[in-house]
Amino acid sequence: MSNSAVAGEAMTVRVVCRDLVRALEAYTGQLDFHLDMILPADDPRIAQLSGHGITLRLERMRMPDEVPSGRGGEWATGRAGMRYRDLVPGRAGGRMVASHIRIPEGGPVPDYVHYHRVDFQIIYCRRGWVRVVYEDQGPPFVMHEGDCVLQPPMIRHRVLEASPGLEVVEVSAPAEHETWRDHDLDLPNSELAADRLFDGQRFVRHVASEATWESPDMSGVMIRDTGIAEATNGVGSVRVLHVGGSGVGYPATRRDELRLLFGLSGQSRLRGATGAVHALEPDDALLVPCGEAHVLEVQAPCEVLEVCLAFSGRDDRD
Repeated sequence: MSNSAVAGEAMTVRVVCRDLVRALEAYTGQLDFHLDMILPADDPRIAQLSGHGITLRLERMRMPDEVPSGRGGEWATGRAGMRYRDLVPGRAGGRMVASHIRIPEGGPVPDYVHYHRVDFQIIYCRRGWVRVVYEDQGPPFVMHEGDCVLQPPMIRHRVLEASPGLEVVEVSAPAEHETWRDHDLDLPNSELAADRLFDGQRFVRHVASEATWESPDMSGVMIRDTGIAEATNGVGSVRVLHVGGSGVGYPATRRDELRLLFGLSGQSRLRGATGAVHALEPDDALLVPCGEAHVLEVQAPCEVLEVCLAFSGRDDRD
């Protein structure tokens, strides 16, 4: 079913469909429409297309048993055919989304130059490798396991090629945000401005093989910092923790902060002062409960990816 509205000289046609992915394939592949925007990228529900002098707004029909946020860890097909798994059911009330993303088949990726309307977004390469290119950052480069990039708001970028079985972790805020295609910019572009600010944030490429580990005051913990906290002026930070001790004190989170832990290797448990225990295994994630100090317990050395988001001064904070 559909309806239409005229705004000025442009006509927008609303189309409600049961299968948004198949509808996109039909409109772009057979009817020569161009994709302009998709929302959200991990489980598309809305898409905007243009062509033949009109704008199409495709909306996926919501089924009666569909859960609005979170999919219980199930894999789903998202943007550009990528496979997404939601790591945080409920998505922290819409404040953030953490996705485990796979590209099972190696080779060229059917991606396009695009950007996201976000406050914060990082990509951490979990397994395999991926070749990417970013606006004003020079020629394409390859991310390997352990590498991480900060994608500041509005930076144009594109995924070019991936190894078989590529896996990455993507963390974004807010949870639902628009992904817009840029039809006019080709990447790599001629400009080179590595220190350019995008909405107050600077692009970061963290290469694990070149990084150093530091030992802070927390006994038994080595930290590999990505430099993202400085590049975002404190909006978010990303660190890899190597935990060797059996019981490591872990500081309390503030009420205006979200702290996500993603298991990279080994098994650990987060024990709170009230006795509550949260298990963390490889490829699983948990949000650290706010306002309470914890102890990170391990039986053997493990590594954990830690992503912190601060919401101080924002309208959406607790």
